[in-house]
Amino acid sequence: MAATFLGVRHHSPACARLVADTITALRPAYVLVEGPADMNRRLEELMLGHKLPVAVYTSYRDAQRRHGSWAPLCEYSPEWTALTAGRAVGAELRFIDLPAWHPALAEVRNRYADAEGRYAEVTQRLCRTFAVDNVDALWDHLFEMEPADGLAERLATYFDLVRGDAQPGPDDMAREAYMAQWIRAALADAGDRPVAVVTGGFHRPALIRLAEQGDRTWPGLPEPPADAVVGSYLVPYSFRRLDAFDGYQSGMPSPGYYQHLWESGPRAAARKLTEAVTVRLRARHQSVSTADLIAARATADGLALVRGHRHPARVDVLDGLASALVSEALEAPLPWATRGRMQAGSHPVIVEMVAALSGDRVGRLHASTPLPPLVHAVVEQLSRYGLDGSGEVRLDLGKEADSERSRLLHRLRVLAIPGLVRESGPHPAGDHVLVEQWTLIESDDRLPALIEAGGYGVDPQEAAAAALTERITATAADLDRLADLLFDAALCGIGELTGQVLDDLARAVGAAADLGSLGRTLTVVLAMWRHDGLFHTGRSTTLGAVIAAATRRALWLAEGVRGGSAPADLKRINALIAVRDALTHAGTPLGLDTPAALGAADRLAACHEAPPDLRGASFGLGWSLRGTAVADPARAVRGTFTPASAGDWLAGLFALAREEVLHTPGMLELLDELVGAMTDHDFLIALPALRQAFEYFPPRERHIIATRLVQRRTGGASGSDLMRLDATPALVAAGMALDERVDTALRREGLITS
Repeated sequence: MAATFLGVRHHSPACARLVADTITALRPAYVLVEGPADMNRRLEELMLGHKLPVAVYTSYRDAQRRHGSWAPLCEYSPEWTALTAGRAVGAELRFIDLPAWHPALAEVRNRYADAEGRYAEVTQRLCRTFAVDNVDALWDHLFEMEPADGLAERLATYFDLVRGDAQPGPDDMAREAYMAQWIRAALADAGDRPVAVVTGGFHRPALIRLAEQGDRTWPGLPEPPADAVVGSYLVPYSFRRLDAFDGYQSGMPSPGYYQHLWESGPRAAARKLTEAVTVRLRARHQSVSTADLIAARATADGLALVRGHRHPARVDVLDGLASALVSEALEAPLPWATRGRMQAGSHPVIVEMVAALSGDRVGRLHASTPLPPLVHAVVEQLSRYGLDGSGEVRLDLGKEADSERSRLLHRLRVLAIPGLVRESGPHPAGDHVLVEQWTLIESDDRLPALIEAGGYGVDPQEAAAAALTERITATAADLDRLADLLFDAALCGIGELTGQVLDDLARAVGAAADLGSLGRTLTVVLAMWRHDGLFHTGRSTTLGAVIAAATRRALWLAEGVRGGSAPADLKRINALIAVRDALTHAGTPLGLDTPAALGAADRLAACHEAPPDLRGASFGLGWSLRGTAVADPARAVRGTFTPASAGDWLAGLFALAREEVLHTPGMLELLDELVGAMTDHDFLIALPALRQAFEYFPPRERHIIATRLVQRRTGGASGSDLMRLDATPALVAAGMALDERVDTALRREGLITS
């Protein structure tokens, strides 16, 4: 007996009804459903009695790629009604598509994304013919709003047009060849009994043709590569994740509306849609009057009549509500007139309307559902460390027990597990903080996130290491991001990276093009390499390789910088600070070439084509590393002391050799002499950069400078007495406010950047 092919659109109530009614009437021997064939041995698990929506999540990981994909099911998914109706009539149930990890689905994030979106020429022509905005409105017009009579024929005609003569890609062809072998084998085994085939409508024409001849033995299940880690688990899903407006590729937006359509029909769905929008807007203190609702209803009814709908469709109701509730001009098109995520600038009322249509339904797995090892490990560890509740958590990182708790929370943060918010604590290149504050919040999204993260490993440490390795490999060229990821690895207690990842990391640092970003990476990594007590990363091989590569590259980049003027570039100055610190603290253990670094610094300090801040920083680098200046510092200062460049050169010098300047006899006096000799005009030109330069001295050293200069100028009077301010607090506050306004004006005009 021939097969009955039911081509459907995924997540369509009309198709779901058709599938259920056809299978009930046909009572087939087999019901074959587009879905991952490796789930056939676990169909009983799928049918345990979950609260939908749920999804089959599959993760794949090998040395070359990692892939995660979902096959979501809700009550009005045709695939779900095929399984439930088939089970009710005693049919054999089979998924017949390739497993989600297979290369043919490598680009597919959601299995039940509609294929016609990839072959849009016909649907665009149909949209023009029926005067609708997009394929969603076209689908409602042709199928969801129309009577069930003749639905199968209309669907067949529609999908034949969509498929047309288009040549599918090799991935679709591989999937269709595999599904066709299942169909042929089922037909051979069923004999005179019927077979029902439920697949995406795009595949239907090809499957009808391919089922006519070929191998009739049951197909084998493809096996993943030997080095791959593959896992498939059921996860709770949500309408929010199903919604096309939130980025899901299903092609069916507004799942909450379609749930009402499935349960109650089009007239009731229109009424419930209006109620949902009204309740949501009023809950957010938006005015929605009875007059507004009457106007919206009248507009929706009129639009339905004009558009040929027996009852108001989704877009009719939405257009009616928008016309009644939004009076001003819209900066972005109405989201239901386009496809995909809402555009930036959407009106707040429109955003709330779309959210109301999405619905807030969240799936729940049956208590007997198997879960990946990571879920059990996380639940056990959260309970053991007393982190399984809600509230504020303060961790003293100086205590080993709290450090272990911190590492667990950071591992879960890296895995994007919701409900764990870090309020404060250590951060890259920040102060040496020994306290962390976290906020723990119960979240319905935690279990799905843990199940999906299970593809990275069986416990939090292994999973976080795999996730960080993947991100480091993917973003190695982004040095700012790289520094944060390496810091995350330390916070997670994952100090060592090996093999190809370490090679890629060193290669990316060695090819860096931005001196400022490279300097930040070197600063962060050096701090982690030096301070073992907090992160347990002291003398790390991974970090040592990064330090060596970054030091060499930073000096090479610095020598290539030419031109430039005020203001001083603090990022490249900080890069030379990082180089100095690396040579000082890690030079001997890591075998860094200090003589080569000194040679580069001397050349750069003497290069008149280099920017003044970099020349000053290079002079300071050589001075601080040797303990003595290679040239007379007084002469160097005099040679660069012009109003336009003096402050920038000094900023570089003070940043790298602040203590040397402060404790070298005559240096402060020389600076006082040079500044005092300036004309008023020259002083105003130099002042912003001079202020920036002297900010490198901390308050205590500024006090020393001020005291010595006051004593010099007053013949030995007390600097402290002269600096003590005899003014009312109100006057001091007014002066501070004036300083702030001046700083703001200088920053606005680009005269200072700090």
